[in-house]
Amino acid sequence: MSGRTAGLALAALLLAGCAGAPPEPTAVVRTEAGELRGVVAADHLSYQGIPYAAPPVGELRWQPPKPVAAWTGTRAADRPGNACPQEGTEYAKTGSTTEDCLYLNVTTPRSGQRKPVLVWIHGDGVVGSGALFDGVPLATAGDAVVVTINYRLGVFGGFGYPGLAGSGTFGLADQQAALRWVKQNIGAFGGDPGNVTVIGSSYGGSSISAHLVSPGAQGLFQRASVHSGEALMPLPAGAVSPGIPAVDWFIWRSLAETEQVGAAMAAELGCADLDCLRKLPVDKLFPLMRMFQSYAYGGEVLPELPAAALRAGKAQPVPMVTGITRDEHRTFVGLFRAELSAAEYPKLVAEAFGAKADRILREYPLSQFESPALAWSEVLTDGLWATAAFEQAELGAQRGKTFAYSFADREAPSYLPFPQSLPPGAFHAADTPYLFPDKGFRDKAKPGQRELSERMLKYWANFARTGDPNGPGLPKWDEFGPAKYVQALAPGEATRQVDFPAQHRLEFWRGLR
Repeated sequence: MSGRTAGLALAALLLAGCAGAPPEPTAVVRTEAGELRGVVAADHLSYQGIPYAAPPVGELRWQPPKPVAAWTGTRAADRPGNACPQEGTEYAKTGSTTEDCLYLNVTTPRSGQRKPVLVWIHGDGVVGSGALFDGVPLATAGDAVVVTINYRLGVFGGFGYPGLAGSGTFGLADQQAALRWVKQNIGAFGGDPGNVTVIGSSYGGSSISAHLVSPGAQGLFQRASVHSGEALMPLPAGAVSPGIPAVDWFIWRSLAETEQVGAAMAAELGCADLDCLRKLPVDKLFPLMRMFQSYAYGGEVLPELPAAALRAGKAQPVPMVTGITRDEHRTFVGLFRAELSAAEYPKLVAEAFGAKADRILREYPLSQFESPALAWSEVLTDGLWATAAFEQAELGAQRGKTFAYSFADREAPSYLPFPQSLPPGAFHAADTPYLFPDKGFRDKAKPGQRELSERMLKYWANFARTGDPNGPGLPKWDEFGPAKYVQALAPGEATRQVDFPAQHRLEFWRGLR
């Protein structure tokens, strides 16, 4: 390099320093277990496949998560870790037979520190993984750190057996281990470990309700966002699919019953002890996935029934967002009951609600609906989802500032296999792609829906930052409070207050108890 060239280069560097030009971000961070190298993009940094606990394989199958082993050198964090074992379903064509799966992903803006952190707990309980949800839009629109996690599913996360420590709660314990990892390490990624919001839908939302009352989750998060959670819902006979009997709770089961079912299933599999069960191939256990989808209460992770603990005022007193979609149960009717006949409708109501059936049929006569499937959908949306969601908001408001919503875009892009005979409406989990908009959503969404997505991203980032979703340029969202305010989330000016109790006939359902 000539003297003149070197001088010009030095002058350029000095001018850049004087102008305050930010340094180029580095993708290398140090966690407690070792260094990670992520990927630098134009507007964010991403780190994928970060182990937060030891692989639950071999003797660690059906044990609480153990600490991850430290590594030397710099570990590549440029691709997702394995999804937890899952067989896939008619609505989610996923699959994995790998138990080495306790990984998480971090997306963070390119610069800055002490940013709010949102930890996403995906739903379903038998399929899914954190990597299926793109945290970039939420991280960049909200100037926040977004974490998505894997956790053990189905029989691997909820199995129970007499004398087995942690029976029925391994998936919940995984989630708490991920939250502890966040508390210990997220500062290295620019996040504030003292400002963590847990956010989840459906099974993930119910899991958050469990963490609100679980001793092991105390202090691991400061805000909660519960979407379409089933924590306070019973499950009437036949409500989800044919042949499913009534149970007291949609998502919870006692420890004694969980262990009893586990022992019976072990015998059917030809095993007399845990050692035998732990040696079974993953796919040999797939038929039991949904049988152990419920979490067990009565043990160390969940000492008591979460619904009872919530109603007794034992939840962590944290700010909360909670809500449902306008047409929750159309998803389940579309999957299992789409061709429902007029003659079958009263039989289903009678099977599910017994002596209360006649009153329900008078309140929801077929003459009010375009099809029996829509009638049955509305009965269960109102009687199960809306009733439980409103109670969750009422209980949350007793413990902290609470904001309630109804996702009301009845033309939301559908990513589920709905039959032509049943309009999806604002179906179960229809709001999730608006917070994690991927290419599929962007290709299908109309301009007003993309605008709603941008609005929701700001609402949730504001809530994570301050405990209040409101901010400049957004329609005002009042606190649930004594007025029982519920915000409808829909394109354009339809984002406004909705009379949720009237819309879902809550007075009727509460009088039916």
